[in-house]
Amino acid sequence: MQPILEVKDVVKKYADKTALDHVSLSVPKGSIYGLLGPNGAGKTSLIRIINQITYPDSGQIILDGIPLNPKHISDIGYMPEERGLYKTMKVGEQAMYLAQLKGMSKQQAKVQLNYWFDKLEIGHWWDKKIQELSKGMAQKIQFVVTVLHDPKLLILDEPFSGFDPVNANIIKDEIIELKNKGTTIIFSTHRMESVEEMCDEIALINNSKKLIEGKLLEVKREFRSNLYEIGLVTNDVEKVILSLSQDYIIKPTSFKTLNNELQLLVDLNKKLPNDLLGLLISHGQVTHFQEQMPSVNDIFIQSVSK
Repeated sequence: MQPILEVKDVVKKYADKTALDHVSLSVPKGSIYGLLGPNGAGKTSLIRIINQITYPDSGQIILDGIPLNPKHISDIGYMPEERGLYKTMKVGEQAMYLAQLKGMSKQQAKVQLNYWFDKLEIGHWWDKKIQELSKGMAQKIQFVVTVLHDPKLLILDEPFSGFDPVNANIIKDEIIELKNKGTTIIFSTHRMESVEEMCDEIALINNSKKLIEGKLLEVKREFRSNLYEIGLVTNDVEKVILSLSQDYIIKPTSFKTLNNELQLLVDLNKKLPNDLLGLLISHGQVTHFQEQMPSVNDIFIQSVSK
């Protein structure tokens, strides 16, 4: 399937600082794509280029098979980390204005606004000024005006900032529903648990360079450490430990017994999982046997710390 967005060998410099150093990315259609990296890595510079706020010094951006151009403004929705609502304008007036900037007619905007305001149960905010709303309430308005024009590509920079857990969950469900309807979402965040839960693909940028890109599960497999979480009911713990230690590496801090069950973390030490499982079965009843896959947070820290 043709990607919705292709970033090809993009370079961006600010005076003597390189923000993006020959970065190439490919964002599949209909995916939630996690754009990760520490502060100052180059993520914001890339997002600004995709939104045509700034332009690359070299390289190219392709959106849905066509080189990025001003006509694509209506195809993209962007919610920046630093929100941009006018505090003294009324909610409804401001939403109508921003919708028309994206090419919607007043009638189209009103229909879509009514849909979203009803869906999120915020219709009573229509005549309130932004400055009268809490940060979380203002965030909901920002989300609505970002998705109002039904963009092909939605870019969300820290979308859960300012939300309490209940409202964060509401917005999460809306993002997933948009994805299921065909919208492609670039999701930039430092909340790694959200990446684990929502993203199909990830890319990691650090010091202006791309370090990682791919399907989340495949990236995890690349970073796997062959550690297995084990639970074993046995009558002779010492014998099991002695037997395991001959061929495997037992992580010392993982050893414990709970309700007659031995629990530990074992490194395969270049052996096969079936061999370890067979050895365990010979010593008792296996209650738990699962590979410990690295978390996105583990991968992030390992990659940027090199």
